[in-house]
Amino acid sequence: MSGRARLALCAYAATLLAAGALIPLVDGVGWLVQAAVLLGVQSGVGALARRVPLARTLTIAVQTLVTLLLLTLVFVRDHALFGVLPGPEALMRLGELLVAGGEDVGTYAIPAPMTDGIKLMVVGGVVLIGLAVDALAVTFRSAAPAGLPLLALYSVAAGLSDGGASWLWFLLAASGYLLLLLAEGRDRLSQWGRVFGGAARNSGGLADGLAGVGGGSSPVRTGRRIGVLALGIALVAPLALPALDSGLLGGKGPGNGRGSGGGTISAVNPLVSLQNNLNQPDNREVMTYRSNIENPQSLYLRILALDEFNGSEWRSSTRRLTDVPDRLPQPTGLGRDVSVTEVRTNISASRSYQQTYLPLPYPASEVRVGGRWRYEPEGRTLVGDDGQTTRGAQYEVGSLVVEPTAAQLAAAGSPPEELVREYTQVPGSLPGVVAETAEQVTEGASNAYEQAVKLQGWFASDGGFTYDTTVTSGTGSSAIARFLRDREGFCIHFSFSMAAMARTLGIPARVAVGFTPGTMKADGAISVGLRDAHAWPELYFEGVGWTRFEPTPSRGSTPSWTRPEVPTDSASDVAQPSADTSAEPSAAPSAEDSCPPQLRQEGGCGPSQEPGAALPTDRGTPAGTVLLVVLAAVLVLVLPLSPLLWRTRARNRRLGSGGRTPADAAARTLAAWREISDEAWDHGIAPDESLTPRKAAARIVRLGRLDTTAAEAVHRIAGSVEQVLYAPEPRPAAGLAEDALTVRAGLRASAGRGARLRATLLPRSSVRVVWAVAERRTALAERWAGRPGAGRWTARLRRLTRQHG
Repeated sequence: MSGRARLALCAYAATLLAAGALIPLVDGVGWLVQAAVLLGVQSGVGALARRVPLARTLTIAVQTLVTLLLLTLVFVRDHALFGVLPGPEALMRLGELLVAGGEDVGTYAIPAPMTDGIKLMVVGGVVLIGLAVDALAVTFRSAAPAGLPLLALYSVAAGLSDGGASWLWFLLAASGYLLLLLAEGRDRLSQWGRVFGGAARNSGGLADGLAGVGGGSSPVRTGRRIGVLALGIALVAPLALPALDSGLLGGKGPGNGRGSGGGTISAVNPLVSLQNNLNQPDNREVMTYRSNIENPQSLYLRILALDEFNGSEWRSSTRRLTDVPDRLPQPTGLGRDVSVTEVRTNISASRSYQQTYLPLPYPASEVRVGGRWRYEPEGRTLVGDDGQTTRGAQYEVGSLVVEPTAAQLAAAGSPPEELVREYTQVPGSLPGVVAETAEQVTEGASNAYEQAVKLQGWFASDGGFTYDTTVTSGTGSSAIARFLRDREGFCIHFSFSMAAMARTLGIPARVAVGFTPGTMKADGAISVGLRDAHAWPELYFEGVGWTRFEPTPSRGSTPSWTRPEVPTDSASDVAQPSADTSAEPSAAPSAEDSCPPQLRQEGGCGPSQEPGAALPTDRGTPAGTVLLVVLAAVLVLVLPLSPLLWRTRARNRRLGSGGRTPADAAARTLAAWREISDEAWDHGIAPDESLTPRKAAARIVRLGRLDTTAAEAVHRIAGSVEQVLYAPEPRPAAGLAEDALTVRAGLRASAGRGARLRATLLPRSSVRVVWAVAERRTALAERWAGRPGAGRWTARLRRLTRQHG
């Protein structure tokens, strides 16, 4: 097998090993087999193109075209011309699949189901990374830069798995990269001649020079150092990536829950992107509804409950899913002596609102909705199955208006032990100040209900808290402690902190996420917008069940059972929702402006119009954002390595094979001389243009402390340069590239470790790039100055500068 074929095989293997880091993100491994086949075809086409041989750019172009044909054949065959040619319809379909894949990424849990969109993103991404690795490592013979796309592939997988990428995947990806580096090093050494690495070292002479300097050990050591550097970056890169925790992007989104009676859900935390939507100028409408409830301002639309606090975030526990029953079971803990009224609500969701969870008044007793929905009994939520979302959904909900009295809540019995164990757990990382503050605030309370009311009042009015949407939105233990110290934040801080403090007091607590009641429109319908998104704590009281509290100031409405001498809500049992709830949302102005201040303070006029917590449409982090993050991560890696990459590219170009004419031979000779001059410069020997080639060579040998072999190589190149510059008929010399590499090995062998590291990562000769840019700028300026009328434009610009300066 030839050296280039071996290198292509290693590039193929390295890509597949790095792609293994994606396995934990999706269900099944069939996609990896498909990606391996496509990569094999792509790599084979590259090998054939290089054997023809085609120009490097043409080789990459052919591989790109074949890759597009393969993706068209696999994913959009029905829309392609003749089943394989990517026409406009096929390209449009590919774009639609990518958009759908981006939405699925933000919707499903890890491991996500292999939808068509996700499959295209995963398989297509691996194939494109493989194309980049093959182009860099094989076509351009630069294996070190080929580690960047491999690094990007592993880092993205590690970042998206939120630390779930095991060391096995890292070791596989690292092994692939090292294999690629070693293959390239062996390929380069094989072009120089026999690899000398194991012979005993003599004291001087040519054999000593070959074994100790020009042999295989030095380049292999260089490859190892580059590999160690790249692997170190790979370890740090996932830590530098931002935490992406919406659905597949870090948090846990819903699984597909297939099957009639099984399936599980690990719910997405819909608050991760909430702060990004806070101060939006456009309060986009997400749904409208009509209800026969007497006071709609008590009708919160609940999406799901976050019941697990692990110290870094609040999240929903993994739950079993069932079919949606005709009649939902009685709410947990609700007793017979509590006043309960059933109301009906018709809801129409906007087509722009795509949420996997169905917003429902709590507690719902009956849901009539079309589509594929599943029921999660513990949280009493409906979850879309197999890609089902709320987009354009129209549904009718029967729900209970539970109206406990303060006396009933105060007299609540002890909750079941199992429920207490689950819903009073707090992580060991929770600072002690949380429990201490809870004890101080609730001092004097005689029961859990009084403690809850004191906590709510302290957050909402007595504690000096400020509603501020610009505060860092962390949800973990440290964020709660910071919130209690600084006393500024928005709904997630208030709800998470109250729930955590209630748990420290032994009160079962969780956090509900959804929408506040919305704003009444002129036609009687109620409009719910993005700014109505909200989070609030639910506390459990035996005999009443899960009960809403509202600690966030200026948001939502204070529950009647926590307000003294305020009549409870009631509803008509006979009134039914109107039949026109599916009408398009009206643009009529809100009636809130005419609301009296006192009623507005008590929550009787709807939510405040202050910019509130805007719930994302649960598309997850857009694919464009993920791409920007990846590009930013790659850019962060490329910039520090750009001098190394430029220097490597310059060396390969100078020492590469050229034409066979006398002019080509002269150019090769001068390029080899420039290379050893720059290499000496990189090792601290600045060039001296005033010296002849012979004296410059002697200076490099002296200052570089070169051994006999390297010194002879320098003088051979210097003699060839003198032939080119001064001889009437220059005699072309052979082996100049090998001599230049021998000189480089001699300079590195005599330099210290720090000098070698600087010469590799920050070569001094890379300043030539700056000089080249300056020269081009000067040339452009001179060309501009020589154009007719340029003087007039320059004078005008100067006058404008003086006027505005």
